[in-house]
Amino acid sequence: MYKLSRLEKAFLRSGIELSRNGNIVSLIRQHGDTQATILLPEAFPLEEKAVRQLLDFASVHVPGQSGHVCKACATPDFHPGSIAPVGSVVATTPDLIIPAAIGTDINCGMRLLSTGLSLAEVEAKRTPLLNKLTHTLLQNGRDVPMTSRAFTALFDDSPAACLDQLGQQGLWARVDHNRLSDELTGCIGLHEMQGHRRFAPEALMPTTRDTLRDPCLGTPGSGNHFVELQVVETLIDRHTVYQYGLKPDEIVIMIHSGSRNVGFFVGQRWMDRAKAAWPKGIKHPGSGLYGLTGHLASEYLQAMGVAARYAWLNRVVLSEMVRDCLQQVFQQDNSRMIVDIPHNVVLREQGLNIHRKGATPARNGDLALIPGSMGDHSYLVCGLGNADWLWSCSHGAGRSIRRQAMRAVKSVGDSNLPWHCVTLREERKVEEAPAAYKPIGPAIEVQESHGLIRPVAKFRPWVTFKA
Repeated sequence: MYKLSRLEKAFLRSGIELSRNGNIVSLIRQHGDTQATILLPEAFPLEEKAVRQLLDFASVHVPGQSGHVCKACATPDFHPGSIAPVGSVVATTPDLIIPAAIGTDINCGMRLLSTGLSLAEVEAKRTPLLNKLTHTLLQNGRDVPMTSRAFTALFDDSPAACLDQLGQQGLWARVDHNRLSDELTGCIGLHEMQGHRRFAPEALMPTTRDTLRDPCLGTPGSGNHFVELQVVETLIDRHTVYQYGLKPDEIVIMIHSGSRNVGFFVGQRWMDRAKAAWPKGIKHPGSGLYGLTGHLASEYLQAMGVAARYAWLNRVVLSEMVRDCLQQVFQQDNSRMIVDIPHNVVLREQGLNIHRKGATPARNGDLALIPGSMGDHSYLVCGLGNADWLWSCSHGAGRSIRRQAMRAVKSVGDSNLPWHCVTLREERKVEEAPAAYKPIGPAIEVQESHGLIRPVAKFRPWVTFKA
């Protein structure tokens, strides 16, 4: 006879039925018949808080309104978040949006650049390169003037229109504008995001001057965000890799950053609006997950799009600053953008609103990035469009130890380790140490075996920059 685990017994006492078949965990909350599925390597722990958050996410509705959740699932980096669990993917009808499920780090996403430089070439100029990158990325060495016309075009029109209004001052005098335009085609989901300047912070819509310097633009942000130089270690799918010119031992740049203060401005405002719009006299959800319907849902998509487009522009600026450093150190810049992907957004797919919280689009044929920790490998993968997992994959392996717990560790000095972190805040090395994360290997293997992705290339970290 099968013996229930302690966790399963605890769930049953609270009306949650949990079953496991290999790497697939099925959940049913008996009250309301809420269901969800998790793809989780057997070696990865199942956390009670994350399970309850996922079922709360899957049960969101607005009393008296028709919108509802159609399907809920989670990817292998599944772990608790502040309100919604990281690694969760939820599909709703087109008339329902859940702002708190996306949160304030809207379009926290990733970008990958090839450089055309070998590890040997970069090692030969390691010191001047790291000094230049440290000054630019971490010591406010950026020069990124923006015209108000560019921000207006970004929010009201399109990213392409924004590029046309960048001008020729500061950093923009040294970029390849044609290359920037060409690289728009490699930005997953970007053309699907709406926008309107009425949802943007007033500080980015100046009426008294034409040029401004946004203090957040071109900054990676804190937490798990980074700019990392990686080495191409293994070419797994040579046919696909050939299209992008990647070679063994080549240095690539992986950038993980989001919408910074604009995302906080938009996300917090719309979580507050969703709470304020809750029907009068109806008990509020204890989960803090409020749904939006009707015109408010449509407006949220435009507001979210403002932050999402800003996040894209932030990654563009970070990319161009790195390219500028490469040009100054090596007197050449033959870099190419491979892909730019979003996390923490709602995209309309297959007639549904797909909410991804710490998960990545993995549509059939589209590239995606799945990073490990700064002491583990990262992967370039190709999505297989698996509908059972809502055309998604993980955005990493997930944390195993919360930041608060890691702060109790006094030091994880990296002088004798194969990973190297450059930061102005020593606590980042502790909070984001490899020991705080699950191993990436099982997360990749389980998604490959269940038909979510096909690995294309494997990278190892060389140097990580963290703010």
